[in-house]
Amino acid sequence: MPYIPASQQHFVRELQEDMRLLFLLILLLFSFQTARSQTADSIIKIGVKEAPPFITKSGDTYTGLSIDSWEMVNKQVDLEYEFVAYGSIEELLAAIDSGEVDMSINPITVTERRMQRLDFSQPYFISKTVVAKKSGSFILGFIQNLFSWQFYSALFGLLSVIFIFGFLIWIFERKKNAEEFGGNLKGIAQGFWWSAVTMTTVGYGDKSPRTLGGRIVGFVWMFMAIILISGLTASIASALTVQSINEKIESIQDFKKFSVVTVEKSSASELLSLYGVGHQAVQNIEVAVSELQNGTAEILVYDKPILMHQLEEKGLLEDYAVIDNSFKIDYYSYTFPKNSELVKLLNPRIIDKLKSPEWNMQIEKFY
Repeated sequence: MPYIPASQQHFVRELQEDMRLLFLLILLLFSFQTARSQTADSIIKIGVKEAPPFITKSGDTYTGLSIDSWEMVNKQVDLEYEFVAYGSIEELLAAIDSGEVDMSINPITVTERRMQRLDFSQPYFISKTVVAKKSGSFILGFIQNLFSWQFYSALFGLLSVIFIFGFLIWIFERKKNAEEFGGNLKGIAQGFWWSAVTMTTVGYGDKSPRTLGGRIVGFVWMFMAIILISGLTASIASALTVQSINEKIESIQDFKKFSVVTVEKSSASELLSLYGVGHQAVQNIEVAVSELQNGTAEILVYDKPILMHQLEEKGLLEDYAVIDNSFKIDYYSYTFPKNSELVKLLNPRIIDKLKSPEWNMQIEKFY
C-alpha cells in the first residue's frame, strides 16, 4: 500500500466513505428497477375466449366453470393475473404458441396435433363428444314410411308371389273345376284369393284344387308360403320402420348417413376428418346450432357440456335428442407455451383440486 501523509489521510477516508455511499445508492436504484421489472413480469397473462358454460363474459367480468377452476387453483399459488380476450380458439392457440399470453384456462381439448405445439396441464374436466339431432315422432315417422317407396316395393313383391301361384292354380283348375275357378278374370281373381288364404294358413276351405296339377301347385305353395311369408312380411315391417333403422347412430361410421356440422378447428372436426366423415365446419357453436335448426345439417357433433348448454340457452332441449354413445372422450386442460415453468407450478394444485368435494359439486350438473 502506498504511503499517505497524515495530513491527507482524513481526506482519503472521507472520499472512501463518499464512494461507499454512492455505490450503495446505485445498488438501491438498481434493486428498485429490478423489483419493478419483476413485478411487471409476474402478472400472468391468461388468454380466454367465451365458451359458455365454462367462460362467460358479462361486462368486464368473466364467470363460468373454468373461471371457478382457476380461482380454486390460484388460491394456493396467489399469482397476479389478467385476462386477454380472443375472438376464436385458433387465435387463442396462436397467441399461446407465440408466447403472447402465458397460458389459457379455456376448455381446450388435448389432441396429438396440439401437443406438438403446446404444453398442457393435468385435465381439470373430462367431457365427451356427442351428437344432437332433431327428435322425431314415431307415429309421424310410421305414417311417412307407410307412403314410402320401400314399403310399396315390399308390398308389391308379396302380392306378385301370391298372384303367380293364384294364376298357376287357375291354369290347372279353370276347366275341370269351373265352379270354383272358372272364367277368365273371375277365375284368376278366385285363384288369387285361394293363394292368399293358403299363404296365411287361414284355410277357409271354400276353394280347393281337384286336379293333379292343381294339387301339386297347392302342395308346393303351402310349403313355400311358410318360408316366404316370414321373409316378405319382415320386409314390409322393415320398410315401415326403415327411417328409424336408418337414423340409428351407434358408431362414428353411422355419421356418414347424415349431413354433419361441427365447429372448425375443434377436436370434433379432427375426429370426423380422421374417420373420413364429410362435414361442414362453421366458426362457432352458435352457428352450428343454427345450421341444425334450419335443416342445413341433420346432426351436430360437438363437446357435450358446451352443446347441452347451447341447446338449453335456446330452449331446444325438447326438440333435439342428444345421443351420448361416448364416441370420443375429451380432456379439458390448461394450455401453455412449450416448456413453460407454469406447468410444473400448477399441475400439483390442479390434481389436488380435482379430488376436492368443492370441485366435484361444481361438475355434477354436467353428468
